[in-house]
Amino acid sequence: MEKLLANIRACRICEGLPLGPRPLVQASASARILIAGQAPGRLAHAKGIPFDDASGNRLRDWLGLDRAQFYCAQKVAIAPMGFCFPGAGKSGDLPPRAECAPQWRAQLLAAMPALELVLIIGRYAVAWHLPQMKGLPLAELVRDKVAPHAQVLPHPSPRNNRWLKQNPWFEARILPQLRSRIAEVMA
Repeated sequence: MEKLLANIRACRICEGLPLGPRPLVQASASARILIAGQAPGRLAHAKGIPFDDASGNRLRDWLGLDRAQFYCAQKVAIAPMGFCFPGAGKSGDLPPRAECAPQWRAQLLAAMPALELVLIIGRYAVAWHLPQMKGLPLAELVRDKVAPHAQVLPHPSPRNNRWLKQNPWFEARILPQLRSRIAEVMA
């Protein structure tokens, strides 16, 4: 695992990105939870810490984890579909770079045999982890348990406040179940 992580962190296949490559990944062979997101944001890129922003604060709250638990690689892996900040677009960050997941994802997942729960955030992560469901609406994927050891989540970005207001069942029903499952897995 250490050699694989060193290789990922040294990767330069997306050398042409606006802020340059800075692969962000947190993983361990003993990790029990995988957070499979899109790609690091601008702040995470600058700090070198995944989800160290408003989205991360909301995600930690959703999961019922404090910073120490969330950033404990021995229990929680954070492996986005693209390890580098892809740049900004007109309505948010650009999609993760297409070459990253095929290069690294299968190797990384194979190196984490203890995973019990995958938290899937965003359509690119859905397409990889649940390819048979990639065209379904987000609300349906989040509401209906689509895989026994996975939970699809809306992106925790403040840009998603509208979706959260339109789907109050998420905070009322899904989050308490998710927090309970996470506490089980982390114990």
